[in-house]
Amino acid sequence: MYDTHIGLKRSLAEGSSFATARRFLSRSTAAIRAAACYLAGAGCDLLYPPRCVLCRADLPAEHHVSMLCPQCLSRLAPETWIGCRRCGGELSGEKLVSDRCPMCKNCRLWFDTVVVLGSYHAGLNDVVVRMKRPHYEALSIAMGRLLANRRHAALVDLEADFLLPIPMHWTRWLARGVNSPELVASCLSRVLRVPVRRRILARRRRTAPQRDLSPAARFRNLAGAFRVRRRAKLRGARVLLVDDILTTGATCSEAAKMLKQAGAAMVAVAVVARA
Repeated sequence: MYDTHIGLKRSLAEGSSFATARRFLSRSTAAIRAAACYLAGAGCDLLYPPRCVLCRADLPAEHHVSMLCPQCLSRLAPETWIGCRRCGGELSGEKLVSDRCPMCKNCRLWFDTVVVLGSYHAGLNDVVVRMKRPHYEALSIAMGRLLANRRHAALVDLEADFLLPIPMHWTRWLARGVNSPELVASCLSRVLRVPVRRRILARRRRTAPQRDLSPAARFRNLAGAFRVRRRAKLRGARVLLVDDILTTGATCSEAAKMLKQAGAAMVAVAVVARA
């Protein structure tokens, strides 16, 4: 504060304008505020050390942003994902020679490609279940950041015009209070610098839970479940759908179908887990 006072007196003594002095005070106030925030954050870290949002282990300083400890990071997502370009299904190291694999060659999918963080059966099953529950928003944000960083190149190559989280029916939103795909999409948006458009697609009706249905029944269950809002402008748009998990692809395929019928040129999908 003493340095700020001296600087202000010098500024006025040298005949600077009132506007210049005000800018000087504004910069000084911002610096003081930043220092106060830093000290407050350091104090909080001392009293409440940052912990991994998944296993609650203490976090090293370099992992504060990711919110995941090194052990969880290494087991949740491989550095690279070897999968089908069309449906994202894991291929166990085989060389991909076409855009379809045994998992999707006999079904029609309306989306063009899938970017996957990791396998649902290799550590992400518990993560996805928690993401769907209230009070686990921090975990959804951590997985969004991990997806954005681990699959950054693949996501950038899509050249999406906007991100679109898979919408939840309003009755389910009232029950849960959170839609994890929206949190993941927000993280991707900040890293990719691509906007999120939440009000383009809506759930037309509440559907039965997918988990107990056969693959064919899942597609029937989702038929007509989405609608594109009237004022949406999609002609020629490149859309990146965001969801927490992709199993048969029924949900994202039905959403992509509506988007393409409304004029979208390309619809890709980004998911945390591929089952």
